[in-house]
Amino acid sequence: MEIRQTYAVDIAGVHRELPLFEIKPGLRIAILNILGDTELVQACASALAARLAGVDYDVLLTAEAKSIPLAHALAVETNKPYVVLRKVYKPYMGDALKTETLSITTGEPQYLYLDEKDIDLMRGKKVVIVDDVISTGSTLQGMRLLVQKAGGEVVSEVAVFTEGERAKWRDVIALGHLPVFTD
Repeated sequence: MEIRQTYAVDIAGVHRELPLFEIKPGLRIAILNILGDTELVQACASALAARLAGVDYDVLLTAEAKSIPLAHALAVETNKPYVVLRKVYKPYMGDALKTETLSITTGEPQYLYLDEKDIDLMRGKKVVIVDDVISTGSTLQGMRLLVQKAGGEVVSEVAVFTEGERAKWRDVIALGHLPVFTD
């Protein structure tokens, strides 16, 4: 088994070694996978809640799957409800709203669905988008579009990390920034 290079981060008082993965020839990214990492999720949720203290909002929104624990922990910290956009439509979702995104990690188009039951939770509401890592902005744009389709208003976007071109994300409330690695 090859020894994978890592990128060290200290975020919200927690140290992690993020593995580097090649996503296309000559381009590697540090992978943050918060699933199951309760220490990191709780620390990041607390830090993001503090940064959101001055923001007027009604609901948190995230896309499945890796950022769900963060949205849940942030909802507990802030006493706000949260909505999860799904990547696969299920019949019980009724007249769901849909948009397309392009994932940096898969390079393939993906869809995001807003369950019919959650549309009313978004309509006329101020929404904070929650993500683990904002990289290309494709998922972020898809989430924004679904908020708009549902009649809500995005008032802020938060993430553990932004990635890539730092200036592109100056309006995102993030706890840190990840570089991309080119060979």
